[in-house]
Amino acid sequence: MKVVVNGRDLDVPDGSTLATLVEQLGLAGRPVAIEQNRRVVPRAQHAATALAEGDRLEVVSLVGGG
Repeated sequence: MKVVVNGRDLDVPDGSTLATLVEQLGLAGRPVAIEQNRRVVPRAQHAATALAEGDRLEVVSLVGGG
């Protein structure tokens, strides 16, 4: 199924969740914030939040440093 992540089309497997998307993007284990269809989804809900065809997502990964 197709979703839009940060303005780009992305194919994800049917049944994907926000957690599986984070893994697919190579961001597992890193602090991320996700907005799904203009609604921020708390990290605790990523594994239970299903993706649907045409979802629009903004994914932001936090980077530390100094």
